[in-house]
Amino acid sequence: MKTRPFEIPKETVWSAWLYVRANQGSAGVDAVSIEAYEKDLSNNLYKLWARMSSGSYVPPPVLLVEIPKKGGGKRPLGIPTVSDRIAQKVVKQALEPAIDKVFYEESYGYRPGKSASDAVKACRARCWKYNWVVDLDIKGFFDNIPHDLLMKAVEKHTDCKWHLLYIKRWLEAPLERRDGTQTERPKGTPQGAVISPLLANLFLHYCMDSWLKRNYPQCPFERYADDAVIHCKTEAEAHELKETLSKRLEECGLQMHPEKTKIVYCKDDYRKDDYPNTKFDFLGYGFQTRGAKNRKGKLFTGFLPAISDKASNAIKDKIRECKTLNSGNSELPDIARELNPKLRGWINYYGKFYKSKLDHILTTATFRLARWAQKKYKKLHKKFKRALEWVWVIQKSQPRLLAHWT
Repeated sequence: MKTRPFEIPKETVWSAWLYVRANQGSAGVDAVSIEAYEKDLSNNLYKLWARMSSGSYVPPPVLLVEIPKKGGGKRPLGIPTVSDRIAQKVVKQALEPAIDKVFYEESYGYRPGKSASDAVKACRARCWKYNWVVDLDIKGFFDNIPHDLLMKAVEKHTDCKWHLLYIKRWLEAPLERRDGTQTERPKGTPQGAVISPLLANLFLHYCMDSWLKRNYPQCPFERYADDAVIHCKTEAEAHELKETLSKRLEECGLQMHPEKTKIVYCKDDYRKDDYPNTKFDFLGYGFQTRGAKNRKGKLFTGFLPAISDKASNAIKDKIRECKTLNSGNSELPDIARELNPKLRGWINYYGKFYKSKLDHILTTATFRLARWAQKKYKKLHKKFKRALEWVWVIQKSQPRLLAHWT
């Protein structure tokens, strides 16, 4: 029987496939979709296992897709092939359990048992205890991670030859545009790659998290991938931390964004000082001064998170783009099928803190339904008020039709 230099269990490849299939995603440079890959699944998985076990697996180029940003510009997204996503998951499954143990509690991004909501909750609690925040933005983080420093970090946690071999090859795999032109990657790990979140977390663990723990143990933080908030007791401490952290990032090949990184004063009823910045966004939530009630029903002003304006506008845009709402030929059940998964997702995430603001945003769906009714029914044409009254009747008779009505 032919021996192979690397022992990779076939079961590991199979479980990696199940993960990739569940997450779906687009085809890579080979234009092979999940569905197409599955048609010859047994043969495809065997060939991948054989190549990885022999050391002959060479990742294909990563398809570069540029996603427009809301604030202008484009975000580069790298899409590996289906087969390459499976291979990356194989290595990630082998490495993650051991590496995750070294991460600090303050690291929330892409980790088992942790979520963005957990990070927002922790940030809210600390904003009540600490007057100042350094709202950190790292310029082009995923595109600028130095490969040599990243590999040193990986080597601290594994000496397995096939782990190191394939991670190095993935880092060096070129980007390929849809027109076939390729770009070499001397640094960075593409957003969209299965292995990238683990590698990014590992790099920032040594580059920033451990450094903060050593040099500013009195300043707690929350980090979700490269999105981070650091809490300080005084303005002077915040300015000092911002300056020294900027130098630290430069030593690690990264750059603190000079305009987007800012110092924020967490103003509330007990913090009366004036300061130019009194709000910041973190993971889709806007932290700022807001009115609220305590447990006894007494009104107070606190520094609280609610869905951010940017996230609110994105939700409104998604509702406006709803195909069934824009078609006079669709029916109410069609609209519910298209909208409800989105509505439930927004409610589950943005409804955890200061839900009243989200409720106001989601009324957009109700108003858009009235616009749809105007297209659908001639008697409501050019009569928006009557169309809205018609929607309210539907809401009363079918309160479970749309998720935000329940």
